[in-house]
Amino acid sequence: MNTSAHNKLVSFIWSIADDCLRDVYVRGKYRDVILPMVVLRRLDALLEPSKDEVMEEVRFQREEAGFTELDDTGLRGASGYVFYNTSVWTLQKLHDTATNNQQLLEANFTDYLDGFSDNVKEIVRKFNLKSQVRHMANKDVLLDVLEKFTSPYINLTPHEKLDPEGRKLPALSNLGMGYVFEELIRKFNEENNEEAGEHFTPREVIDLMTHLVFEPIKDRLPPVMTIYDPACGSGGMLTESQNFIKDEEGMIRATGDVYLFGKEINDETYAICKSDMMIKGNDPENIKNGSTLSTDEFAGRQFDFMLSNPPYGKSWASEVKYIKDGNDVIDPRFRIRLKNYWGEEEDADAIPRSSDGQLLFLMEMVNKLKPLTAAPAGSRIASVHNGSSLFTGDAGGGESNIRRYLIENDLLEAIIQLPNNLFYNTGITTYIWLLSNGKTAHRRGKVQLIDAGPLYRKLRKNLGAKNCELAPEHIHEILQAYLQLSNIERTGDEGLASRVFDNPDFGYYKVTIERPKRLKAQFSAERIAELRFDNKLREPMAWAWETYGDRVYTDLPALEKDLIDWCEKQDLNLARKQQEALLKPDNWLKQQVLMNTATKLMRAIGTDEYHNFNVFAREVDLELKALGVKLSASEKKQILDAVSWYDADAEKVVKGTIKLKGDKLNELLAHLNCTEAQLPDFGYYTTEKPGASTRGEYLEYETESDLRDTENVPLKDDIHAYFLREVKPHVAEAWINLDATKIGYEISFNKYFYRHKPLRTLEEVSADILQLEEESEGLIKSILSLT
Repeated sequence: MNTSAHNKLVSFIWSIADDCLRDVYVRGKYRDVILPMVVLRRLDALLEPSKDEVMEEVRFQREEAGFTELDDTGLRGASGYVFYNTSVWTLQKLHDTATNNQQLLEANFTDYLDGFSDNVKEIVRKFNLKSQVRHMANKDVLLDVLEKFTSPYINLTPHEKLDPEGRKLPALSNLGMGYVFEELIRKFNEENNEEAGEHFTPREVIDLMTHLVFEPIKDRLPPVMTIYDPACGSGGMLTESQNFIKDEEGMIRATGDVYLFGKEINDETYAICKSDMMIKGNDPENIKNGSTLSTDEFAGRQFDFMLSNPPYGKSWASEVKYIKDGNDVIDPRFRIRLKNYWGEEEDADAIPRSSDGQLLFLMEMVNKLKPLTAAPAGSRIASVHNGSSLFTGDAGGGESNIRRYLIENDLLEAIIQLPNNLFYNTGITTYIWLLSNGKTAHRRGKVQLIDAGPLYRKLRKNLGAKNCELAPEHIHEILQAYLQLSNIERTGDEGLASRVFDNPDFGYYKVTIERPKRLKAQFSAERIAELRFDNKLREPMAWAWETYGDRVYTDLPALEKDLIDWCEKQDLNLARKQQEALLKPDNWLKQQVLMNTATKLMRAIGTDEYHNFNVFAREVDLELKALGVKLSASEKKQILDAVSWYDADAEKVVKGTIKLKGDKLNELLAHLNCTEAQLPDFGYYTTEKPGASTRGEYLEYETESDLRDTENVPLKDDIHAYFLREVKPHVAEAWINLDATKIGYEISFNKYFYRHKPLRTLEEVSADILQLEEESEGLIKSILSLT
């Protein structure tokens, strides 16, 4: 359907809402009537020509064959479709025989709806149409609505027809129905200041996707083909894919059967999709209603081809419970195994953030790939995503792990960047991901990136946010670049660019760089006083002490209400366990004992400032032993933390010494892939004791978490060489924490296709400024002369 016909049809349908439903529904609720009536009239108009044959079949089954229940097979044969209506009514007959009795019209309309086959009755239920008919009858507008929808000037069927004046009324295809639906949704939601939230896939994008999916194997198409869309919407991708491979005049003419499968969570779009499946003679039972993420409706099935435009930027928090139990992934579709840095295979997190589930739909399709033993050409996937799928998520995170899984298993063939403002309800940049588990030899181990952003032509009139489209020549150019696996440099700002990469080019090691902790220490009354309070409850404990003094040790139950009230006023939002700890006398006494112990240590050690924390800690240990005080490790740490602070001029804090000799040393060197002389680069330092190196003694330093950093090292680079080149010259005391290394993957189109535009010269800028001054001076003179 062309843009003019599309706009005309939408305007006609919208006028029905304005003419008949004003004051009966609020404008934001027009959709509750208009959308189901569009679908109903679409089905009804197709059944009109065969109405007599269906009624004759009904008579035959009841009167001559004596069937107690009508047989579906005969009725479908009579109607010519996989659906039928056994009532005496059509929408046209309901209108033509109607009187002013709205209750009688409602009863006849209900009888008409009850006469449909079960597959249409489900659509009627999804739209809640019977209650809308009742409401319209009560408001005396049902006949008006019927009159509009049975107008001979509107064509909602997939067949071209003529209006009463002999003018052609274009056919409304499934894709055209999708456009109409999306436009109506946009207009309805604008009335409510809402957003449609769905991004209907434009015809030319589906055209490009079908070319990319089917043309590379057009000579190896399986005799029976299955096509699946896990977020099928109104079914445009499914039916257009079927049209593409069954087109007798096209480049591809498949002779085998094509079976369509899909799932859609939105009841309205599901109803539209299912109705169009019935119209085209596809099995409507293959279209399921519900959440793809919550339930694996097609568990155990694989498909030859999968095309989808899943929702992006949409939360799936309500479905987390079906996929994860705590930290455990319970849905096998989203379980993956990856190798860590050491080559050991382990379970990996393949769950993206709950705010955006688009990559889960991609993993759903990957789960449905046919093995090469069942499909020699492999299964092929085309999926539309926004930019977040390319780069969000850190190394080891769900998004990065999904990208890594796809690339390391050599499933990703290409990603094509599309122009902005190409989609109906969003202007953001979008990308087509092309996947296959049957890569040809010249593509194995490779990923192609195609930047088709500059390829578009402007529309004469915007369709929502869509102000441009891909022309056939653009689709051909993109397809040829993909088929030929071309490296293409863009000339100027126009045209397509393409680059081919090795799989590892997108991977990197996230390497943790450590620096030693350097502490100064000094006892003082102010620092020791902080030990009176638990660090986790410092704010309420400090307030209680300042307010009530020693009563916190002797009369704490009496202070409970005041303490809780104060916490609530301060919006501290303490958990139950924190409240219990705050009101527990033993906790107050424990902190008091710790403060008193620190006071005794201060008397023994003094208040001198120590630049070497190691010496200070040893003296604390000696004095604790002399005092006969035994502290737990956490209690001693609390005292030391209270009286020490980081200072870059202080000595390094020693964590301990380790002996590395013989097999133990060799195992470590093999693990780190370094020589003994390189051990300091990995955090092992020889002691300063005479002969320590010959005894195999090495120091390990405490790490300063505030100075910890990470470096992203390309997979093709050597971590140690990178460290010596990029880190060591700038931070001599740093070392590599190799055991914390993670592997990540990201894809940056800006990085690979960015072209630097040099700034204008100073002379050019100066010339422009002078010209502006001359123009402004002339303007001022002309104004003054006028006055």
